[in-house]
Parts: sequence; structure tokens; C-alpha cells
Amino acid sequence: MGAIDAVKVREFLKTVEDPEFEIDIVNLGLVYDIKIEGNKATILMTLTSMGCPTAPLIEDRVKKAAKLVEGIDEAEVEWTFDPPWGPEFITDEGRDILEALGYL
Repeated sequence: MGAIDAVKVREFLKTVEDPEFEIDIVNLGLVYDIKIEGNKATILMTLTSMGCPTAPLIEDRVKKAAKLVEGIDEAEVEWTFDPPWGPEFITDEGRDILEALGYL
């Protein structure tokens, strides 16, 4: 097996939807960085607002999705609000999704 690629982990994280916006956390722009050390993925991410009540649910889903990547046995979420999330973090694909859902 080759080295585990953070890009692959990011693709699996696209299966995790933000419960509020019905769009995946990657295209919403919540995932800031992914570090791989051995068989552990550390995901640096944020939320759309501080005190978001769905944070534990999102964290659990992120960990489970990351561990679906072959070679990842451990996953950790590090929360940050620096920089604070804003609509400018949404990807072009995410904007298309939100537009189709009627949010934009």
C-alpha cells in the first residue's frame, strides 16, 4: 500500500453533510486542512457559527468517514474559528449545490 493521500480523505469527507445546509462540509468550506501521520488523519475544520449544536454530530461523522479510507485507523477533528467561516469559503461546486437547493 502506498502513502495515504489527504486528497483521498477529503473525497471521503464529501459524504458528510452539514445538517443545516444539506451540503457536504468540504464544498461548504468547513474543512481547512488534513494532515496524515502514519495511520492517523487529523482534520482541521470550522463550523458556520460558534456554538453550533450539531458540532458533536458532525465530528462523529467526520471521524467515521475518514476511517473509511484504507490505511486510516484513527481520526481526530481539531476545531478552529481562525479564520472564521464565511460564504467566501464555499467552493464553486458548493455554490451550484446551494443555488439548486434555493439558498442562493
